[in-house]
Amino acid sequence: MVRGKALAQCGLVLLSLWLCIQSVPISVDKTKEKPQEELEPPQSADTGLHYDRYLREVIEYLEKDPHFREMLKNANMDDIKLGKLSKELDFVHHNFRTKLDELKREEMNRLRMLIKAKHDIKAGNGRAVDHQALLKQFEHLNHLNPDTFEVEDLDRLIKSATKDLENFDKGRHDEFKRYEMKKEHERRERLKSMNEEDRKKEEQHYEELKKKHANHPKVNHPGSEDQLKEVWQETDGLDPDDFDPKTFFKIHDSNGDGFFDESELEALFTKELEKVYNSENEEDDMVEMEEERLRMREHVMNEVDTNKDRLVSLNEFMEATRKEDFMEKDEWETLDQNPPYTEEELREFEQQLANEENDINQKSADLQKRREELERKEEELNAQKLGLQQAVEEMERLKAQSANAEVKQPGAAVAEGESARVVPGNSQPQPPGHQQQDVPVPGHS
Repeated sequence: MVRGKALAQCGLVLLSLWLCIQSVPISVDKTKEKPQEELEPPQSADTGLHYDRYLREVIEYLEKDPHFREMLKNANMDDIKLGKLSKELDFVHHNFRTKLDELKREEMNRLRMLIKAKHDIKAGNGRAVDHQALLKQFEHLNHLNPDTFEVEDLDRLIKSATKDLENFDKGRHDEFKRYEMKKEHERRERLKSMNEEDRKKEEQHYEELKKKHANHPKVNHPGSEDQLKEVWQETDGLDPDDFDPKTFFKIHDSNGDGFFDESELEALFTKELEKVYNSENEEDDMVEMEEERLRMREHVMNEVDTNKDRLVSLNEFMEATRKEDFMEKDEWETLDQNPPYTEEELREFEQQLANEENDINQKSADLQKRREELERKEEELNAQKLGLQQAVEEMERLKAQSANAEVKQPGAAVAEGESARVVPGNSQPQPPGHQQQDVPVPGHS
């Protein structure tokens, strides 16, 4: 369904999420709309939050409810942050509430599996499990009620997403900083393993690459007139003398919603980044390029996004073009001029790596010792098992010999050296000394 500007704007504010929200241009002439025609909304960008899918699905179903959609149109940022909008959940249609219940149960199951996996991994590595950190995975919903989606769930989702999105860029910077320190640490470790001649060659090559990387055309200040005019001329193919900020905004508002979101802003910096980075060059690191893009976007957002909703409206953009900073002529200082870490931070990082390596080595030694101990115990058990088996076999042998001896000597009543005599017609043996009497045979005298 076609959504208007107000709905798109409030939806964006709702969770600082709709970076590329589905909407239509501001000036939509509804009298010219084709009633049976629907616009395909553009795909929104991933927030990077671990509960991104759950967040999007909840918003999608809330927007389908007419009452909630109307309240969303009229809500302001303070109402949303203070939880006033969350209370409108009580008036959402039963069918949508049922679907929200299902979404929550699915999210609870996903989190349970995630927590169990993390717990098993940490326990398997012999690391202490931080239960408080694991419980933070549930902060965006009320896990004490795992079955139904209530007002508290929406309130928690709004607050968690707002806070997490604000901290998301910081997390990316920290991750990049660690990446750079690890790269430098590995370079220095390689140098230590080289002989003097190879080390000098490697150092010389490294310095040459640094100089080559730093030798690039001037990088214009992000969001400045010079930077935008360069996009206007080289990307849009227009005369820089005819540069018009309002026209520029409409050209680069790719989804036509009347806002520059973070993705649309970052796209404007591509020409500047191409001056510094080329994936085919040995000296250029594409991970650094993405960090540079993030720094540029943050700079523009801090200067232009006055209401801090992570969007730049047309009014905010036009206001920025009237400021003195818009005429900034100074070159943008790139990462090679602003290292992300200090030598002290690098030493701390290397110490941390050393401590982690020592821990791993200690655990490895402990495991080896346990393995040897288990192997020793296994050998002892096998020896005991073999001894027991031999004892059983010896007992069986002696028992068999005893049985054979009894068969050969059936009774002590028969005197040694005498044989028992058997009376004809009688199978019973006669005792020793017994005189057998003659039995007359018929027909003989």
